[in-house]
Amino acid sequence: MSSADGTVTEMTKYMYKVTEAMTLLSLSRSVFYEQMRAGRIKFVKQGRATFITASAIKAYVKLLEQEAGVRYDETA
Repeated sequence: MSSADGTVTEMTKYMYKVTEAMTLLSLSRSVFYEQMRAGRIKFVKQGRATFITASAIKAYVKLLEQEAGVRYDETA
C-alpha cells in the first residue's frame, strides 16, 4: 500500500477479500481469477469465503519482478 507521499508501507492485514486484493494489485476481476486458476496467486478458503493472504500478495509481486528481471538491490 502507498501513503499520501507515495512511499510504500507495510500491509496491516493478514488476509484480504478477493476484491481487496484485486484493488491492491490493480488487476481486473478476470485477470485476477485467471492468475488464481493458474496457481500464480495463492488463496485460502474459509467455508465459502475466499481470501488472499498478505504473504501470497507479496509472493505474486516478487514473481512479477523476477519475470521482468527487476532488481532493486543494484545501482544502475
